Amino acid sequence: MSVVLRKPRRYVLSKWIKTKVLLGNGDARSHIPDTRKFSKSTLRTMLKLYGMVYVKPEIGTHGKGVIRVEKGAEYAYQLGTTEKSFRDYETFYQSLLRETKKKSYLIQKGIHLVKYKKRRFDIRVMVQLSPKGVWETTALIGRVAPPDKIVTNYHSGGKPMDVKSLLGAHLSESKMKKVMHKLDKLGVATAGHLHKKHPGIRQIGLDIGFDHSWIPWIIEVNTNPDPYIFNKLSDKSMYRKVMRYRKAALKM
Repeated sequence: MSVVLRKPRRYVLSKWIKTKVLLGNGDARSHIPDTRKFSKSTLRTMLKLYGMVYVKPEIGTHGKGVIRVEKGAEYAYQLGTTEKSFRDYETFYQSLLRETKKKSYLIQKGIHLVKYKKRRFDIRVMVQLSPKGVWETTALIGRVAPPDKIVTNYHSGGKPMDVKSLLGAHLSESKMKKVMHKLDKLGVATAGHLHKKHPGIRQIGLDIGFDHSWIPWIIEVNTNPDPYIFNKLSDKSMYRKVMRYRKAALKM
């Protein structure tokens, strides 16, 4: 009787599975916003706790289907460029439910991100297994949201931007270096921990946003990150390294 050995999965699609794995890592845990499965009661609870949350598909890419939800004088949400508000929770929830189309969604504590020229931004941290088998942060790039949108993804209209230019608008040179070093360490720790659980993974892209205390928050982890966004930068050195490591990983 022959036994067929399956190769470990290289990609983990479920945001919920990735979140649960990372909560087991001390380095990553404190940088993960409170994330729970979507339900009527959980949404109400998290809005009371945080005032603002993001409702996002458990499986999805490019920021599609991400909804920003707030509780102020009224209940309100924004999907794409469409904004709606409601006086009562029941009407609000039923409208939101229609947007989710009964697919599996998560609720994540909303982080009030630092902005660049009044536009939200985050940073994509590319972490790859080197040809020598060592996890390494190979590239960083800023992603600035369009003025009328809540997501920063390039495929949803986000603007790629050099990280030093982006952070330099807020921070001194020394503070910026500390922040970038923190991103490097956080990326490597996150990749290493995910790899222990899913040894087929060869690269990850962390989307990290900062609150106004400059605490980095892991908004999302992608196990099949788009490398071509780095080609949008005028300096092509990071892109070349990302592609070199990517090609080497295919042979592992």
